[in-house]
Amino acid sequence: MGQKINPLGFRLGTTQSHHSLWFAQPKKYSEGLEEDKKIRDCIKNYVQKNIRISSGMEGIARIEIQKRIDLIQIIIYMGFPKLLIEDKPRRVEELQMNVQKELNCVNRKLNIAITRISNPYGNPNILAEFIAGQLKNRVSFRKAMKKAIELTEQAHTKGIQVQIAGRIDGKEIARVEWIREGRVPLQTIEAKIDYCSYTVRTIYGVLGIKIWIFLDEE
Repeated sequence: MGQKINPLGFRLGTTQSHHSLWFAQPKKYSEGLEEDKKIRDCIKNYVQKNIRISSGMEGIARIEIQKRIDLIQIIIYMGFPKLLIEDKPRRVEELQMNVQKELNCVNRKLNIAITRISNPYGNPNILAEFIAGQLKNRVSFRKAMKKAIELTEQAHTKGIQVQIAGRIDGKEIARVEWIREGRVPLQTIEAKIDYCSYTVRTIYGVLGIKIWIFLDEE
């Protein structure tokens, strides 16, 4: 009946776990949520300003946050961590200072760790950034989608679906284009599916990119 649901939220507790782990009383819950958003935005802004691969990718797959009473542990999963670790102690310390300043946390310790993911192009966030970079450089959307699928095949995934919506190629009317390779069983809760939605600003307007990657079955 066209009732769309986020594939990650749909699988929470089976094949998918939370990206933020902490507990708060109902009255304080919204504060914790805002804090998480600040942390993620601050890290992404820092990476955007200081690191640039030639294709304009940041390479952040996901940011996990674990909070205790006296400690905030942040794990950044990156596809290309060399960029942030080249002069490691200085970069990570600077990032830590930035986040601490943003949060204004006096009585809590902040710890940032960087983890490398083995197949960067098997991650939808990094793939969406790649497609966004191609679209900004006015590469044809079909070419960008096909190239993304080729990159994913090298990462040995079982299936991928890519969808782009908006004023594609600067046409006057918005439309949705999609392409699928392999199997993407969205209704199967046991199927481990990674998903992301990403917005890209082009000279014609905003385009939305959605990517579903079928990794394996439990």
